[in-house]
Amino acid sequence: MSEQEKNALCKSVYKNESYTIGQLSKLAGVSTRTLRYYEDQGLLASARDKNGYRRYSSRDAKKLAQIISMRSCGLPLSVIKEIYGGSEVNLHSSLVKHLSHLRQQQDSLQEAIRLTEAAIEATERIETMNEQEAFEQIKAHEIEEFEETYGEEARERYGVDAIEASTARLLNMSHEEWDTKTMLEESIKEQLCQAMATRDTSSEEAQELVRMHQKWIRLHWGERYNKEAYRGLAEGYLSDPRFVEYYDKSAGVGATEFLVKAIRENA
Repeated sequence: MSEQEKNALCKSVYKNESYTIGQLSKLAGVSTRTLRYYEDQGLLASARDKNGYRRYSSRDAKKLAQIISMRSCGLPLSVIKEIYGGSEVNLHSSLVKHLSHLRQQQDSLQEAIRLTEAAIEATERIETMNEQEAFEQIKAHEIEEFEETYGEEARERYGVDAIEASTARLLNMSHEEWDTKTMLEESIKEQLCQAMATRDTSSEEAQELVRMHQKWIRLHWGERYNKEAYRGLAEGYLSDPRFVEYYDKSAGVGATEFLVKAIRENA
């Protein structure tokens, strides 16, 4: 599939046309295995295209969001199946009933109650959310995940101004820019696999890998990008188990070390 086709496919997500299982998995933050399991349990059916691949509609995506909301506040799948097995799905009413049950055990279930209240609010937002609001929430969610995982450490290492500028840059991205960033992130993983297959960090595949990775970092850093800081970032990958897990999980054991070595030689 060409890059133009990939971009067109990614844009269809925001237009609420249809989703592949991979797109819906990434958008919802659940694994493809989970989506298949929900289908096996009769909770989330998918259509099939002419090639036999799963396709999901915007209605399916909305239903998945409801399922995730209910699961996040402790409702078991058996209860969720009963809710959807009725004549009319009333997620808000079901969550309120569950909240009443939780309040009876308030001393030991305070955290569960808080999550349920948040799930109700999230469900109400989903009901009224338009395309642009959904897009903004996706961006905000990704930035929030970064802040929780790396925020404090990143500010200490690169400075408050640099991180704030990067955050603002991401928040101001258009659909097209966000699609480019997302597709490039996935392409880097594929290119890393190809480059590793050569076992040569100076190969053309490795050089292309570094060019792609530099482009991806520039999308985050903007005018603040410079090679010295970029190389420093890469060196930090090796000492951070989170980065090692991310790249090694994508391309195999040793992938992070290969990437860093390729950046040393080609950046």
